[in-house]
Amino acid sequence: MFSTIDLHKVLVQVQDSTPVQTNTNSFKKSNQNYNQFDFDQLETNLIFHRDMIKKICIDYRLRFLDLSYFKADVPVEAIDKIQTLEKDHNTEVKHMKIVAPSKLFKLKNADDPLLFVPIGNDYYYLIHKWGNDLHPLRRLMMWPFKNIVTSILSILLLSLLLTAMMPLGLFSSQPNSSDFLLIFLFMFKSIAAIVIYYAFAAGKNFNRAIWDSSYYN
Repeated sequence: MFSTIDLHKVLVQVQDSTPVQTNTNSFKKSNQNYNQFDFDQLETNLIFHRDMIKKICIDYRLRFLDLSYFKADVPVEAIDKIQTLEKDHNTEVKHMKIVAPSKLFKLKNADDPLLFVPIGNDYYYLIHKWGNDLHPLRRLMMWPFKNIVTSILSILLLSLLLTAMMPLGLFSSQPNSSDFLLIFLFMFKSIAAIVIYYAFAAGKNFNRAIWDSSYYN
């Protein structure tokens, strides 16, 4: 019914209109953990700024962490691309990072990976993408967890929907707008209490707070 989401295509769509810098010196200055590549050999459509990666991580509730935290297997195709990159650029690829759902990382306590390497100035080069694409409704399903505003709006909308479905005749023989408002407020407080309890009990946090955090919560 719905087509799956290809994260690489999403990244391309959100890419800034500003042309990617290809000057080696400008990339080195602001990032010590960079890889020395011959930029003339890199494909510019695979170079993405940290802000672009941050946006898709927040939208789809993904993590952007060092490869060392990744607990799943890295496919042979990705390893081959790394080795080819090292051979072509006569260097050792270091400081690799992965974009993936939290469940694919070994996180400290308190479906579609993308493998990147830093090239300086907060830009990253996409080496390989593998696995199944994201569920087409993932962005919508994760929208309530984006920040506190989206959470409150989601609770309000859900409360309004449940109140509209509630037969007001159960509470009053002649229901009016005041009855609707009272039931709506009751629904809102009840759902908000459940959400707050769940968030504290499970140690959940908003997408914006966890996208590059190596901690479970």
